[in-house]
Amino acid sequence: MGVVAFALILFMLVQARFILICLAIAVIVFALTSDAISAFARLKVPNWLATTLALFAIAVGLLWAATAVVAQINEIVSTAILYSDRAQEVLRRLAADFSPGAQETLATFLSNINLVGWMRSAAGQASNLISGAVLTVTFTAFMFAERAWFPIKVERLAGDEARARHVLAIIGSITRRVNRYLLVKSVISLVTALLIWSVFRVAGLELAGAIAMLTFILNFIPTIGSIIATVIAVILVLAQTGDPTTTLLIGGACTMVQFLIGNILDPLLLGQTLRLSSFGIVLSLAFWGAIWGIAGMFLAVPIMVGAMIVCAHIPWLRPIAIMLSHEGLPDEGENDDDQGFRDAA
Repeated sequence: MGVVAFALILFMLVQARFILICLAIAVIVFALTSDAISAFARLKVPNWLATTLALFAIAVGLLWAATAVVAQINEIVSTAILYSDRAQEVLRRLAADFSPGAQETLATFLSNINLVGWMRSAAGQASNLISGAVLTVTFTAFMFAERAWFPIKVERLAGDEARARHVLAIIGSITRRVNRYLLVKSVISLVTALLIWSVFRVAGLELAGAIAMLTFILNFIPTIGSIIATVIAVILVLAQTGDPTTTLLIGGACTMVQFLIGNILDPLLLGQTLRLSSFGIVLSLAFWGAIWGIAGMFLAVPIMVGAMIVCAHIPWLRPIAIMLSHEGLPDEGENDDDQGFRDAA
């Protein structure tokens, strides 16, 4: 029965992935803005006004971000298609010094690459961002409408006040840790994007803004995202310049930026925020990437944080939380109230 239930859950996750991805993003956006609304309420701002302003800002921000990302991806796709023949010609010239067998292998490989088709497919998938943003805003609006009744519903579902406070403490712990992760990761990604933009601008290359935005977005995918962003940047440099030396220099600069930030700044700022197992993060990326694609990789870390905290509060699931944590301390970083609520339950 367990195997059948797991298979059914996987089937539902795959079949309803568009709706579930939008719902997951809406929950994150709602959690990010809920504290801001509470802060406005403490300043005697009417709740309906704060909620309306927050929802308006979310709608404008998400739609603008989706439109900007689609525009930049289309620009990258158009430029890549324009220069794709030049890039393949450069690769053939570089392979001229190889053995005839290696040249034939490379020629076969290049002939099987449908770069134009891949690029157009990527542009078509990116266009779904706008419809996803609209659905996310809709979900968020209904969450705001139910916001005032949520604690009451939790109390009635839990059956008593102590257990309801315990459940709310778990939700609060997940929200705080995910919010801190997103805030810190946004700063790190912004710094990385600005440095990559500077490298492209100094070199006088096109698509500096598009590559910077792509770098900012992909850096939210741990480890893999920075590699993908660097590979895309190197390919575009080779396509634009056709010069292997320039490509190596700029590619080396981009790799150095990603390496220094990914191995020094990223662990320094995120180490105390996440406290997640590196191997667990890789497994989470592989699992959610296989189910939800690129969007699943973006959501893998927040989902893993939530799963670890929930498992830490359930005695028979606590071993899973210990395995998911970095040092076997899944409760590290929670406040005393959370610990007290857990002990009371």
